[in-house]
Amino acid sequence: MKADITYGIHAVSALLERDPKRVRRLLVLEGRHDNRLRALLERAREAGIQVKSTPRARLDELAGGVHQGVVAETTPLQAGSEKDLERLLENLEGPALMLVLDGVTDPHNLGACLRTADATGVQAVIAPRDKSAPLNATAIKVACGAAESVPYIQVTNLARTLELLKSYGVWITGTAGETDLELFDADLSGSTALVMGAEGKGMRRLTREHCDQLVRIPMAGSVSSLNVSVATGVCLFEIVRQRNTRR
Repeated sequence: MKADITYGIHAVSALLERDPKRVRRLLVLEGRHDNRLRALLERAREAGIQVKSTPRARLDELAGGVHQGVVAETTPLQAGSEKDLERLLENLEGPALMLVLDGVTDPHNLGACLRTADATGVQAVIAPRDKSAPLNATAIKVACGAAESVPYIQVTNLARTLELLKSYGVWITGTAGETDLELFDADLSGSTALVMGAEGKGMRRLTREHCDQLVRIPMAGSVSSLNVSVATGVCLFEIVRQRNTRR
């Protein structure tokens, strides 16, 4: 099986802490011996992982980004399926909090959304199998460890999945700029699936039709919309605020 890569101090450290069995080998920049790297290498050796000193040019070639002198060769991180989602829903304790990404194709945005999802207690990030960002090295690095802690579930039919969520008592809240209901006026304190659409196009029509309510983020300036990962953070933390207030 072809190896994937994870790169960057934070992403590799999180991987070693949460799922070291996925790491096949650690490639480290030749001549680097600082404290941050020393702690990472100690954790790798405790897990019995091979460490190889590697020229910068080779690390640059593998990562294609800012690797900070460390690249991990790993077994691929697989997205979950509909069966994984059903299993998760059946075993939930307390209200559900799901993030649904409809048409988000940029791995940077996926990584940022996973990171915010982890910070706000989201139990799963759900996306359609087609026309969605892959869980690749870029997304994993931007997620800073959240890709290993928050399940990323790709489904064949998003509309059917939203109906599945409803059958478990989850209220579907979509985001749309043209609705009158503002985010801060909506009741988001119960079991919720937050649906975020692609930048520019927003949610697809069929996805919108399966939402129980639509909300918008009030905008005071001249900019009409936010980056999807920023908007996701605003909405998720409003859900957390409401839950904490009503607890």
